[in-house]
Amino acid sequence: MGKVFKFDKDVDTDQIIASQYLLFPTIDEMKMHTFESLNGEFASKVKPGDFVVADENFGCGSSREQAPSVLKALGVKAVVAKSFARIFYRNSINIGMPVIVSKELYDVVKEGDEMELDLENGTITTGGATYSCTKLPAKMQEILDQGGLIASLDK
Repeated sequence: MGKVFKFDKDVDTDQIIASQYLLFPTIDEMKMHTFESLNGEFASKVKPGDFVVADENFGCGSSREQAPSVLKALGVKAVVAKSFARIFYRNSINIGMPVIVSKELYDVVKEGDEMELDLENGTITTGGATYSCTKLPAKMQEILDQGGLIASLDK
């Protein structure tokens, strides 16, 4: 079980990690500024195993790989949204961050709710109800399990 941090639609990569923080030499230095313009307390409140839940078009904007990387570095278990910008989706899989589509979750979940994600069965449970979500193909799940695309190629 993890806690929900909820965001609206069209969250762009500059809102996930602003461009001025890309000058920092490491993801660990950048991560404390995640979602700074949308929720200044996010980086200090999120715990490993928590979730980001968003409306449509999450991760739009530039193609910076640091956006999913800071979320992963903070311990976010997965980002669940109605839809994703294609480059953010691909970058997330490449670095081993699960990105899950659920058309119904955003409309029923609230900030701070507890939820559980079952990637194997493609379900999310929260508030006593179960919702369907992306059930990843075996190869994609294998990439995530191994920590991302490069890590999976090294095996």
